[in-house]
Amino acid sequence: MTDIPAPRHIPDRLDKPLRSAIFSWESLLVVVAAAIFAINSFASPYFLDPYSLSDLTFNFTEKGLIAFAMALLIISGEIDLSVAAIIALASTMMGMAVQAGAGTPELVAIGILVGLGCGAFNGLLVTRLGLPSIVVTIGTMSLFRGIAFIILGDQAYKGYPESFAFFGQGYVWWVVSFELVLFLVAAVVYWFLLHRTSFGRRVFAIGNNPVAAQFSGVRVGRIKFILFCLTGLMSGIASVLITSRLGSTRPSIAQGYELEVITMVVLGGVSILGGAGSIVGVVLAAFIMGLVTFGLGLLNVPGIVMSIFIGLLLIIVIALPIVWRRLRGNS
Repeated sequence: MTDIPAPRHIPDRLDKPLRSAIFSWESLLVVVAAAIFAINSFASPYFLDPYSLSDLTFNFTEKGLIAFAMALLIISGEIDLSVAAIIALASTMMGMAVQAGAGTPELVAIGILVGLGCGAFNGLLVTRLGLPSIVVTIGTMSLFRGIAFIILGDQAYKGYPESFAFFGQGYVWWVVSFELVLFLVAAVVYWFLLHRTSFGRRVFAIGNNPVAAQFSGVRVGRIKFILFCLTGLMSGIASVLITSRLGSTRPSIAQGYELEVITMVVLGGVSILGGAGSIVGVVLAAFIMGLVTFGLGLLNVPGIVMSIFIGLLLIIVIALPIVWRRLRGNS
């Protein structure tokens, strides 16, 4: 009598990707975004108007562009608190160029190059001198905005060309703004860079263990320098957009943007300690913050209350994973 082999136990792995997707942080953000959208729809009769929804996107696109680069920087274990000050300095340089008769192409180039230069300056201080990025960028935050205040004082630069207004006020199709299209294109580019290239894998490796990454042949200093340059570059692009949208330059422009950018990144699931995060989460977090601030604006909530909310949100998002791990460890 032949022995019948016992059936092998084949683990069912087909549902694991689906289960992990359902219970992921990104899925939670989708639910939160849908809930806030529904609440705003009931709270204000003007919210669902297509032009109101188009205006909503201006609340997060400029900050979201910076958040993509900031996400990579934080994943690598660094941070840049000078992004809003870079916007102020780049906008001031564009304003000076306008007074000298510069046209739209020159203004765009100046804004982007000033942002890139500031990012490179931060990167050199961190990677060449070995200074802590949080200390360096607190210093350059004061430096860059201080230069803008010295140049402008309580004055403002105006007189930007009509063609320059397209970047911050123009529409590509119907109510779809140029800023939104640029935001979505940048999201795809940064998603591919972080999640589908060897560069992105090196960024994660550096954030998890920079010493091990260095011994594995990863050029840690070079990659961090590139990430600071990218953050400065995106700040320069944001300066073009916000200056174009406002049509003027003041030294107080983009005040507080650094807090909102970091909140977007952390809310999107990027670990403040480095080594983990996703661009999809940052995109969803940007939409959520846009929905919240726009909804509060429709309800005539004062700006200081919005700032309090964003500050509390940042604290909660940073503290929540730590508290959760401690509770699980004690259970």
